[in-house]
Amino acid sequence: MLDLLGEREPFYAPIAQLATLAEKKEVTMIVSPISFATINYLLSKFESPKIAKEKLRKFKIISEVCTLNELTIEKALNSSFKDFEDAIQYFSAIDSNCEIIITRNGKDFKKSLIPVMTAKEYLAKISQ
Repeated sequence: MLDLLGEREPFYAPIAQLATLAEKKEVTMIVSPISFATINYLLSKFESPKIAKEKLRKFKIISEVCTLNELTIEKALNSSFKDFEDAIQYFSAIDSNCEIIITRNGKDFKKSLIPVMTAKEYLAKISQ
């Protein structure tokens, strides 16, 4: 999400392709609500808050937001994840029946029960 909305090179092109697939309804992107808050904070450091929020509005059109509830937080708090935010992301994905986690931070999801890939890896996989 940050690579897409922040247009971060060299990671922008693959995630932009994935966003295009989501826009065409060929894939479904499910995002944790915590990601919207985190990305808004980070984008607002480099752009005006108005522009950051507009980017998030546009991204929301092509994505779905999963629920984040007490049980998800409890699982994250009691997990062996070193990073609490990663734990929230992981258990949100599990609770939402996601088939894959797209991240460049794969090393922090070593114990994942679902595949973890970068956008580039995922695009290569689905093009086979």
